[in-house]
Amino acid sequence: MSSTPRHIVVAINPSAAFGKNPAAGEQTVSALEAAGYRVTALRAENYDLLRGQLNRALTLTPDALVVVGGDGMVSLAVNMVAQTSVPFAVVPAGTGNDLARGIGLPVGDLSSCISKMVDSLSREPERLDLGRITSVDGSEVRWFASILSAGFDAIVNERANAMHWPKGKSRYTLALLLELFALKPVRYSLTVDGVHREESAMLISVANNSTMGGGMKVTPEASMRDGLLDVFVLRPLSRLRFLRLFPRVFAGTHVTEPEVRIERGKTVVLDAPGIVAYADGERVWELPAHVDVVPAAVRVFV
Repeated sequence: MSSTPRHIVVAINPSAAFGKNPAAGEQTVSALEAAGYRVTALRAENYDLLRGQLNRALTLTPDALVVVGGDGMVSLAVNMVAQTSVPFAVVPAGTGNDLARGIGLPVGDLSSCISKMVDSLSREPERLDLGRITSVDGSEVRWFASILSAGFDAIVNERANAMHWPKGKSRYTLALLLELFALKPVRYSLTVDGVHREESAMLISVANNSTMGGGMKVTPEASMRDGLLDVFVLRPLSRLRFLRLFPRVFAGTHVTEPEVRIERGKTVVLDAPGIVAYADGERVWELPAHVDVVPAAVRVFV
């Protein structure tokens, strides 16, 4: 591929739930066309239809893919282009935008993000690691850019995704408070790089990036460039203690507390009865899951 892509496929969030950025998709397409690119814009009523459109568009091997939206669109992208020759860029116009934070985009400033994205297309994309989730029988594989979560936070995600109000990060916070009444530890089977243990915890996350849930710095030292996964374990604690600890996750200062443990590894096997895993905010499946890191698995314009 030349260093300057010519044909760009733009996939636009089908829910059009951009909050303050309802025209984000059109602004992105206009900016690319003004810069001289040939653009194929994809829009659909739902993710399944968009996935089908994108799958067909990628068979033509465009020079790049641009996704407009939040981490749901990033999830769609990485599950389409992982370990392929097609690089992608993101315009963070959704509610999560954690990959965008991880690669240093000015989240919250749409015009600047679009300008930076267009500029980045003139450079070679950077190779970043991805997390890979495999079902026990090996029949299903899912990729993630940021964080897989399983436990209390995944239960909160289940509730938040079913809520229509409020919008943005406030929806996750409200869902968290509602689920707090049922807060209790889960008994996990956890294996990191072949070392197995049983762990009682409120939640376990497997991180390729530093943030989740729209900026919560769960694993502040995690990197998409080090070939490692950061395994976050929150050990049992009371509701009151949880409420005191939770606000600190936005600054990443929670990691010094005794209930928090973070370790690094390349492979993680995680199981717990009745717990559903989420990755990049998208529902995966009920545990167990085998997770490993694949270095340089995707090419991203940064």
